[in-house]
Amino acid sequence: MKRYCFEEDHNMFRESVRAFLQKEVVPNRDAWREKGIVPRELYLKAGEMGFLIPQAPENLGGLDIKDFRFQQIISEEVGLCGETGFMPHLHNTIVAPYILNYGSDFLKESYIPKAITGETILGVAMTEPDAGSDLAGMRATAVDKGDHYVLNGNKTYISNGICGDVFVVAARTDPAIPHAISLFVVEANWEGFKRGAHLKKMGMKTQDTAELFFDNVKIPKENLIGNEGQGFKYLMGGLAEERLTCAIWNIGTAEYAFNLTKEFVMDRKVFGKPLSEMQNTQFKMAQLRARLDMATAFTDTLVANINLGDADSVAASSAKLLTSELLCDVADEGVQLHGGAGYMEEYPISQVYTDARITRIFAGTSEIMKLIIARDIFKNG
Repeated sequence: MKRYCFEEDHNMFRESVRAFLQKEVVPNRDAWREKGIVPRELYLKAGEMGFLIPQAPENLGGLDIKDFRFQQIISEEVGLCGETGFMPHLHNTIVAPYILNYGSDFLKESYIPKAITGETILGVAMTEPDAGSDLAGMRATAVDKGDHYVLNGNKTYISNGICGDVFVVAARTDPAIPHAISLFVVEANWEGFKRGAHLKKMGMKTQDTAELFFDNVKIPKENLIGNEGQGFKYLMGGLAEERLTCAIWNIGTAEYAFNLTKEFVMDRKVFGKPLSEMQNTQFKMAQLRARLDMATAFTDTLVANINLGDADSVAASSAKLLTSELLCDVADEGVQLHGGAGYMEEYPISQVYTDARITRIFAGTSEIMKLIIARDIFKNG
């Protein structure tokens, strides 16, 4: 499908991102998958290229690029090359904005410059063993001690949990109020901060995931993001871009899976002719192609809306819901059309299949997305 939303500078940026991924990521992917983590040097190289937090202002070392299409390109290209370990979009559009949009000048100046260069890797710690999509069930606490807070609790399933240096952590600051959550910038080298096991997952094995434990961690008052008790509002404010970013990556990865399958069925011979000449194969691929084009058009519109100042969280939830289901369907059909080969780990479609499953869970489950959409439908009775 021809897309008219990108201009020449976007196309040049895309070529730069694509070349970087093909040189630095794709040849090393299998080795990193075995180790369960990407090397820190990759973030430094991405920082040198200007691929980390490009929206940050120039005085902090950023490029001051507010056009969300550049973030879209990074997320798309990571998906298009099939990468699920190196996630610059987590660093760029999910974690950094909490500091950039709500943090003090002190926090921005203290943490953003090194995050731009890749010297500091960012993570976000929200999920707890008994509180995933339901943030009101959060148990971690940050108690005001006058000149500092004391943080206690634990978080789980934290992306960049092993390699991360600085985390945006959510904790209760008033146990009596369900949504009295505050956000803090916490450094991994502080006393009382401990990483748990490097969790073994079904898929996305290169993306390091861990539990984090906080045992009487002293947080300086200046490391509070925004105002105390307003963390839930800040979290809700970032969900549109977060879920749209996930949707964009989902589509890129689905395109990767689609292309893997297209190549396979064109080469695979069945009853003396290519599998691609079978009507069943053609119909399956046509159906997926139509859905991919529709999803791409939808997300392109939402990106354009963000650039106009309209970050629609309900529409972003729709995009996240539909694209995660689409990615899983493309991967599933890909495995089926590969036949027995699709079940073998040596074939990339097998890895896409296991990697894709989490997309219907993280950043809000499909059920939560449906709840958000349904509430909007019936909000006026």
